[in-house]
Amino acid sequence: MVPPTMTEMWTTMGSTLASFMFIWAIIRQYCPYEVRRYFEKYTNRIMGCFYPYIKISIHEFTGDRLKRSEAYAAVEAYLSVNSSKTAKRLKAEMTRDSNNLVLSMDEYERVTDEFRGAKIWWVSSKVVSPSRPMSYYPEQEKRYYRLTFHKRYREMITEKYLEHVVREGKEIRMRNRQRKLYTNSPGYKWPSFKQTMWSHIVFEHPATFETMALEPEKKQEIIEDLLTFSKSKDFYARIGKAWKRGYLLYGPPGTGKSTMIAAMANLLNYDVYDLELTAVKDNTELRKLLIETTSKSIIVIEDIDCSLDLTGQRKKKAEKSSSDDEIEKEKSDKEISRKEAKEDSNNSSSSKVTLSGLLNFIDGLWSACGGERLIVFTTNYVEKLDPALIRRGRMDKHIELSYCSFKGFKVLAKNYLRVEDHHPMFDTIQRLMEEEDTNITPADVAENLMPKSPSDDAEKCLTSLIQALQETKDEAAKRKAEELKKDGGGGGDDDDDEHELVKGKYC
Repeated sequence: MVPPTMTEMWTTMGSTLASFMFIWAIIRQYCPYEVRRYFEKYTNRIMGCFYPYIKISIHEFTGDRLKRSEAYAAVEAYLSVNSSKTAKRLKAEMTRDSNNLVLSMDEYERVTDEFRGAKIWWVSSKVVSPSRPMSYYPEQEKRYYRLTFHKRYREMITEKYLEHVVREGKEIRMRNRQRKLYTNSPGYKWPSFKQTMWSHIVFEHPATFETMALEPEKKQEIIEDLLTFSKSKDFYARIGKAWKRGYLLYGPPGTGKSTMIAAMANLLNYDVYDLELTAVKDNTELRKLLIETTSKSIIVIEDIDCSLDLTGQRKKKAEKSSSDDEIEKEKSDKEISRKEAKEDSNNSSSSKVTLSGLLNFIDGLWSACGGERLIVFTTNYVEKLDPALIRRGRMDKHIELSYCSFKGFKVLAKNYLRVEDHHPMFDTIQRLMEEEDTNITPADVAENLMPKSPSDDAEKCLTSLIQALQETKDEAAKRKAEELKKDGGGGGDDDDDEHELVKGKYC
């Protein structure tokens, strides 16, 4: 026989395929669905005996289509990093809570992943449900990811790899998310349909530890403490403690307590919940606010000594005086306090948060919900706070932010004036700052270093700072002289001698 030519072979193959497609179209049209389903089921079962690969599908919506599957979102984030290097067809999307464009696999694209020597194939696909006749609704698309792997890796893939994918995907989503600054509204203003007690804006504070006016050693200590906490999930689980840590920031006004909180949030990539205690109705409402906070967040209560009357509630009362006048005065004060308490209870907007409720909020049973959370208190007067509120275990680390030092000034000079090397005026500034009575806050230093016009240069700003430091020094010396003069003004010969010494020193 003469072998058929290439043209005849292709012609025969084309005719065979056309005949097969025609027969298959007739079967699909006239064969009942149940029969076809039965045939496909047993065909897949027979092929499964010889097919060595296993397939797992992860659908975008399961059950309630109003909520997107967390597993699908995690896989999408995981593949967005791995597939963007190998996939040829990608789609760029910006999700609602994302800062930038996210690349993911386009439909029907296939990528390969490896895990502990096993090769895994991922495919992005979708199923289109046909729309009904005369329907105004478009065709519904059901997207899903399908991974394929050899059956000998079944245990490793199902127990280790999928857990790895979900964990990595959640971390990627957390890094790409748009961080937010939350605040709570007064309870009586919440509409009945409101789903959350927090309102938010985008958190865009630019503060970092590099720009803070702190000593390098103290700065490094705080950074290491924060980073160690963020990586200690297993440690906290092993010792049986909730994954949270409390920070107490205290110091004079203008020393950078709020800036410290922003720097902490930027370092750890956390959200910030600014809790206003005066807007919380009672302890129950306080717990509800805690439940609605998310993981990887900082809960902040600023100026806690001024928020509510929570300070000194456990101090012992002073000993009563035996005089009748003082007893009467005490009774009168009690009557006044009862009237004020009654008026406050009649006011629906007044807060009934107690010290006990706040302590349970910090480290009670409810504090363990969410995980990976910082609780930060700020105050200008740490001595006014109740010892139970700031003990170790509640406020684990106490950070004092004091007046500006010369090292802190050098950081501000670099930020504001771009002066990194030693300037001739630095010696005078250092001498003034290191004197005992010259206390100036970083906020005051920054204000003097801030250029006020285009013509202001580094020399003019540094001169302004030197003048401010000199004025601060003179005012401190004047106050000290007046105090010494007042203390030595009415105490006999010894006091007169001390007064003469003071007069000779400051006059």
